[in-house]
Amino acid sequence: MNNVKPEKKIKTKDITGQLVFLGTGTSVGVPAIGCACDVCQSENPKNKRMRCSVVLGLPQGNLLIDTPPDMRTQLIREGLGIIHAVLYTHQHADHLFGLDDLRMFQFYLGHPVPLYCEENVEQRIRTSYDYAFTDVTQTHQGARPSLEFHRIEKDAFRVLDTTVVPIRLKHGPRFDVLGFRIGNVAYCTDTNEIPEESWPKLEGLDVLILDALRPDPHATHFGIDEAIEAAQKIGAKQTYFTHMSCKLDHDRTNEYLPDNMQLAYDGLSIPLT
Repeated sequence: MNNVKPEKKIKTKDITGQLVFLGTGTSVGVPAIGCACDVCQSENPKNKRMRCSVVLGLPQGNLLIDTPPDMRTQLIREGLGIIHAVLYTHQHADHLFGLDDLRMFQFYLGHPVPLYCEENVEQRIRTSYDYAFTDVTQTHQGARPSLEFHRIEKDAFRVLDTTVVPIRLKHGPRFDVLGFRIGNVAYCTDTNEIPEESWPKLEGLDVLILDALRPDPHATHFGIDEAIEAAQKIGAKQTYFTHMSCKLDHDRTNEYLPDNMQLAYDGLSIPLT
């Protein structure tokens, strides 16, 4: 793909040294459409959860994990005007289908947006966004996203001059996803099983971010008690739970959690260690 000449001034907040939770909700978000439960009707802003994503302010730029359907709204809410690279955990719709809004960043970067993903994610992107890869001449620059794939294998790799360690996770009995470790922070969403070979990659963490969908177990996600048990085994100094449904009220659930564990919420910013 050809480089694109930068044409626009960039207005963006500096989040260097921080991790920001863009969304902490499950695939349907909270409030869910048509749901009359107490959490969906709550006035507590920490009970309002967009689809799951985080962004890390690294010394060489902003690294986004996943492009959920709410991505545009999330970035505008946080004042983030540029993304320098994207990691993908997996190809499910709630983690992928905001990708078209990456179109803006080709102008700011002056080159295609780097996407780091496994082969199955790349194939889903190429199928779902086939117009981004056609040989047909665009009517104008920016009519489609300009993207550059980088394949994630099982070994550590470099993004924005930072080492990223991929962590294999199980998302139900038939689906694998990736978590990521950056320094002493690990992001592990959409999982209900950590394979034996992945546990060593989670040793010595300062911060663990872990899936916790609801009070009771689920076929493809940790329930809150399962997530607590896994977090206690990992032993991070601080654990934040994410990818939560409307079955978990923010304040009531936090009262139930161990002292070094809490529910994350949209807009929460924590220091990168």
